Formats: sequence, C-alpha cells, structure tokens
Amino acid sequence: MRAYIIRRLLQMIPVFLGILILLFLIVELSPGGPMGNYMDPRMRPAQREDLIERFGLNEPPLTRFFKWSTNLLKGDLGQSIKHQKPVVEVLTPLVGPTLRLGFLSLFLSLLIGIPTGIVSATKQYSAADYSLTVFSLIGLSMPVFFFALLLLFIFAVNLQWFPLYGIRDPLYQAPNAFMSVMNMLWHLVLPTVVLGLASTATFMRYTRSSMLEVIKSDYIRTARAKGLKEKVVIYRHTFRNAMIPIITLLGLWIPTLLSGAVITESIFGLPGLGRVAVEAVLYRDYPVVLSINAMLALLTLISTLIADLLYAAADPRIKYD
Repeated sequence: MRAYIIRRLLQMIPVFLGILILLFLIVELSPGGPMGNYMDPRMRPAQREDLIERFGLNEPPLTRFFKWSTNLLKGDLGQSIKHQKPVVEVLTPLVGPTLRLGFLSLFLSLLIGIPTGIVSATKQYSAADYSLTVFSLIGLSMPVFFFALLLLFIFAVNLQWFPLYGIRDPLYQAPNAFMSVMNMLWHLVLPTVVLGLASTATFMRYTRSSMLEVIKSDYIRTARAKGLKEKVVIYRHTFRNAMIPIITLLGLWIPTLLSGAVITESIFGLPGLGRVAVEAVLYRDYPVVLSINAMLALLTLISTLIADLLYAAADPRIKYD
C-alpha cells in the first residue's frame, strides 16, 4: 500500500505540471487582459510601458510561466491585481466558508441520496421507485440559479424563514460560540439545499443502478437461500459491493461541489472562493484565477487518490501491491 501511494504521488507531479501549463495557456490566449481596466486612451506611450511593466507583461510568456510556477511551488501565489495585496491574503479568509458550504452540501447529498437510492433499487417498479425517479430527474434538470431564486422568493421573501444573503447577521451579537455557529448554519440552509440538490439526485441514480446490478448476482441469491435476513443481504452484502461506483463519483464530486459554488455564492452573497473567482474573471485578475484553478486541480488529484484507496476498504478483493 505504501509503495502504491508513493508511486501515485510521483505520478501526480507531471499531471499537475501539465494542468498548470494548460491553465496558463488558456489565460494567456484569452481575449483582453488586466490592463483593460486601467488603460486610458489619453495615456502617453511611456505611461503605457510603465503599466505593462507594472503587471509584468513585458516579459515573454515562457519566462512569466516559469516564474509563476516556481513561486507557486514555494507557496507564493503572486499579487492580486484587483485587491493590490498577495493572493494568499485574499483567498485565505474565503477558503473556510466555501469548504463549509461544499461539505455541508455533500453531507446532505449522501444523507438523502444513498438511502433513497437503496429504497428505489429494493422496491423496483413500485410507487416509491417511480416517485424517487421523478424527484431525481427534477433535481438533475433544474438549473441552479432558478432553484436558488425560487427558494429565496418563497422562504426568504414571502415566509421570511431564512435570511436573504450573507453568512452571518452583522447586527446579531452572539452570546457564545455555539450561537454564533448556529447563526452561520442558519444562513447556510438555503445555499446548502441548492448546491446539494443536483448532487442528491446524482448519488441516488448511481446508487440505484449499482444496487440493481449487484442485487441480481448469484452470491446475493445464495445469501438469501441460506436464510439471511433481508437487511443483512441488502446492507452487508449488496450495498458494500455496490459502493465502487459511488466511491468513484464521490472522489470526482468533491472538487465539483467547490467549483459549482460559484453561482450559489454569487446569488446568496456568500464570501467564498466562488464570488472571488467571478470577480477575478471580470477584472482579469489572472493571479487569482490561476491560483483558484490550481487549487481545484490539486484537490481533484488528491480526491481521486483517496477514492482509489477507498476501493480496497470497500472490496477486499482489490489489492495494491
């Protein structure tokens, strides 16, 4: 196992380097640039040259990529063009809110999606199966922005059960840390439901299809013929062998949740990486854009490695030598 982990970590190095090259090329070839927000038609040529030098665009692209990638490996993400301070200082306070929203949404998706997928598979072609199938299709097809605005209109504007925006009430003075956390969670209820809806439907469909494939196997019929209880057959034998596709989806879905928070955070006014990413694209703040995408790429590589390791835990037949 240790040799496999070391080998995978070494394989991740060229893959991550290739991703960095692609990210830099996409940003380099995209139209416009950071100078567009500062350029004045009445500028003199000397002022234009000073502006180009200020943004470091006077050097060849290869030199700029080498400097950026070298500094990135050292932990230096560069200087934000919009905020006029290091990118680390811009992103550090925003990682926490985005992670909280992402993992709360993932927890909600797993809590609802997997049990409903099991019920849908064990009661195939029943009324419950058809109802859950309709629910999953609605969750997969409904646009995130529409669902977010719909929840805001119903529960924040009309019923006034939840706040409209923000992660905390600025006027609320929490008497203790517990009430402060509860106030934050109260603000995250609607964003969590919005971000977790599509994930819930996806996990439900994957669980259902995987369970149906395993439940028809010979060893499941043998377990039932031996007189085992139905719950033991379903949860100990069927579900455990059906977990491989779910683990694969889980490994790929964690980065998707964080990157998918862009729309959700923008609509609900949450201070997170999603909103900063949108602002960075609009302002052509390339150091922030590159840093966020590099973080998501690294998280994707790590998530796939963890998923591979979980395969062995779910299925003892899988060995990593």
